Amino acid sequence: MAIKTWALDPTHSEVQFKIKHLMITNVTGSFDLFTVSAETENEDFSKAKVNFTADVNSISTNNEQRDGHLKSADFFDVEKYPQIKFTATNAENVDSDGSYELYGDLTIRDVTKTVKLSVEFGGVVKDPYGNTKAGFTINGKINRKDFGLTWSAVTEAGGVVVSDEVKLMAEIQLIEQV
Repeated sequence: MAIKTWALDPTHSEVQFKIKHLMITNVTGSFDLFTVSAETENEDFSKAKVNFTADVNSISTNNEQRDGHLKSADFFDVEKYPQIKFTATNAENVDSDGSYELYGDLTIRDVTKTVKLSVEFGGVVKDPYGNTKAGFTINGKINRKDFGLTWSAVTEAGGVVVSDEVKLMAEIQLIEQV
């Protein structure tokens, strides 16, 4: 079997998160700088070696003050921990339409935990320029406090300002490296 290597197509990929604010709405954020690499046997992604890294300093919630707070020691502590990393450890085929459960080690700050992500494999195609590309939609959720993101505040009425659960979403397009 031929080993194929894949790299991120950053112009057709995005990594986002959502977290409840005041428990009534979601705030959406993203990481503008990240990388993904994969190694597969031919085009079989079910046993792929996948690595993801996000530059925490590239976090964006469309609010400069909030982004600064997220970069501070209250949350990500970007000075000490500039990257978020994920390394896949196992994939399980959920059904024949290309849905998988992807397990791996997620590291935020200095804490590594095993997480499960739902992956929808969009397929492999050649683009108009002759590049072979693969597409994925990824969803998951984590408890931020499991990773040392423990900052919390309470409203005057005793309500929670920021939820513990963080929803993760990504659209990833990879390019086969020739």
